[in-house]
Amino acid sequence: ITRGVLISHRIMMSRTVCILLAAIIGDRAALARGEAGCHQHQVTQSPNQPTNNSEVKRRVLQPTQMTSTTSTATMTSCDRFPFLSVLAKNYQHQPVFLQAVEEMVINLEPLFSDPTHGEFYQRAFVAMTEPERTISFRVPWEDDDGTMHWSRGWRVEFNSALGPYKGGLRFHPTVDEGILKFLGFEQIFKNALTGLAMGGGKGGSDFDPKGRSENEIRRFCQSFMTELHRHIGPSTDVPAGDIGVGGREIGYMYGQYKRLANRHGEGVLTGKSMLFGGSHIRPEATGFGLVYISQIAIEQRLGKSINGARAAISGSGNVAQYAAQKLMQLGAKVITISDSNGVLIFEDGMTEEDWKEIIHAKQVRRDRLSSVEGDVTGRYVANETPWSVDVEYDFAYPCATQVRGCVLVWRHAST
Repeated sequence: ITRGVLISHRIMMSRTVCILLAAIIGDRAALARGEAGCHQHQVTQSPNQPTNNSEVKRRVLQPTQMTSTTSTATMTSCDRFPFLSVLAKNYQHQPVFLQAVEEMVINLEPLFSDPTHGEFYQRAFVAMTEPERTISFRVPWEDDDGTMHWSRGWRVEFNSALGPYKGGLRFHPTVDEGILKFLGFEQIFKNALTGLAMGGGKGGSDFDPKGRSENEIRRFCQSFMTELHRHIGPSTDVPAGDIGVGGREIGYMYGQYKRLANRHGEGVLTGKSMLFGGSHIRPEATGFGLVYISQIAIEQRLGKSINGARAAISGSGNVAQYAAQKLMQLGAKVITISDSNGVLIFEDGMTEEDWKEIIHAKQVRRDRLSSVEGDVTGRYVANETPWSVDVEYDFAYPCATQVRGCVLVWRHAST
């Protein structure tokens, strides 16, 4: 990440937030002022803005280093941003959410310190940190032995100022309300930057699909949608997939929604199969987009080429799979790919045959990477990550659930 890329992102974000914050308050005059005034804020460098690459590195790495002390760090930030003090006090038990808010407010500091409109943006931002609606519910489901289980489900409908709530559903044992608020809060800005009429939200459950049978996952998805269906709709809330929720799970949930609502063809879920209303190239979009934007940064900001570069990828889910495919298509050598049990290392780069074998294992057999050892050209190392093994690479692509070892990513990258 270069300083230029960060500043370019800040320029886009400043303009979007000017409009978005005004829309939340519903002040048309402020909306007009924000549209005009944001151009002044975009190019105003904060006194605390990074002035060299080492400072950029420090700030980028800081979030993972402060995970266990985020509440303290956020309270310290309240000295710098007093308008966040009530929020920090109310949500000390949700440190990851507070961390996301803190990172955003630091990046938008020029808006909040503006002598004319700063107070308006502060009030609007505080309003924006509270979800419009948080829905929590019990999800009963039966395993193959006939034993009943109860998981927790949520949908955080964070902000609809620009359009219906939009954001994924995550099924993972680490999911709780604080995690979903963190993801939903960031989703507001990501969706706003597209220029489309989409709000922000996030949902999911602490259900762990790993090791569960097809029937158990189907029963869980149907039970989850039985409760969720009354809260979503094409003009209200349009969920998508996320970690633990792929095309299979979306299909199960859409089928249940159709049965309960007695309606077909509604755009109530994205990520569906093309057989019943899905979009072409939807599975590839996130991984391809990641590589395209990195290519722009590498070529235009670093003056280097992605062709022939060595790329390390963590994760082996949807994003990692298609990021690896696009990197190979652009001439890069994919050196690593991983899951929670270990890492595959390809010293000379992953081949197309290797990629197909991994895709079959993950998408068809739904197996671990260790199962393809011997069928691919790479070697498997158990209980390690791409950032903990000794491999040389030029660019790092963290595509796993947790960006664990972020400091190692930076130290080992030769760029």
